[in-house]
Amino acid sequence: MSEGTGATTVTQIGTVMLPVADQDRAIEFYTEKLGFELRADTPFGNGDRWVEVAPAGAATTVALVLPMEGQEVGVESRIAFRSRDVDADHAALREAGVDVDPEVLRMGDPVPPMFFFRDVDGNRLLLVQGE
Repeated sequence: MSEGTGATTVTQIGTVMLPVADQDRAIEFYTEKLGFELRADTPFGNGDRWVEVAPAGAATTVALVLPMEGQEVGVESRIAFRSRDVDADHAALREAGVDVDPEVLRMGDPVPPMFFFRDVDGNRLLLVQGE
């Protein structure tokens, strides 16, 4: 980093972390309900695991981490996933028993259609129409 410029060499968002109560149960949800790939499941430390999932071909992954001391699961994650067909995904997730909002939210142009859903730990996530 150059002094005084504030510039860095950061090139992309690599991983976002999401607290989960049970990593195996979370892996099952993200791979079976959302169709994500399991990218990493690596033991470390005293029985800990580093677990990452992601949509096929995605550069950014979601790390399914156990909560730190005092941290809860069931958070407002502020994570948004992109969907090519948000209406079809809303119907498929609802059919699969995922806790989805009752309807796809439509605010009109230029805001794309979207809906919130909750994972098995109650973490709130967003699915947004896009390419």
